[in-house]
Amino acid sequence: MLASESVSESNNENLIGFIASTVETLRDDVAKIREQMATREDLARLEGRFTEKLDGLEGRFTEKLARLEGRFTEKLDVSTTSVRGDIEQVQLRLDSIEHGVSSRFEHVEGEISRLRSAVYLLGKDRPEVLRLLGQAGT
Repeated sequence: MLASESVSESNNENLIGFIASTVETLRDDVAKIREQMATREDLARLEGRFTEKLDGLEGRFTEKLARLEGRFTEKLDVSTTSVRGDIEQVQLRLDSIEHGVSSRFEHVEGEISRLRSAVYLLGKDRPEVLRLLGQAGT
């Protein structure tokens, strides 16, 4: 049985060697994984960098938005001023037209009044003419 014990011991030594080798390989792999894993400090540093970049982007966005708002306000003011000027020109033109129509209307009223007076004088002896003018006969 000596030969059988010797084979068995050899097999056991081989098995122990294999197990030891496998454990060493696993230990090396775990060490490499630990080195590659991010720590809480690493994550905090990354978060800080992301926060800084986000703040920078937010600042630039706010600046650009303020510039756009300023340009929009400026263009709106220019457009509003232009529209107001157009409205004032229309108002002046309407005032001019109203004045012209009013003057002509007053002129026509004066002419009609003179015409009525002339017809009255010419037709005072003829009551039918006065009736045509809407006057009661005298």
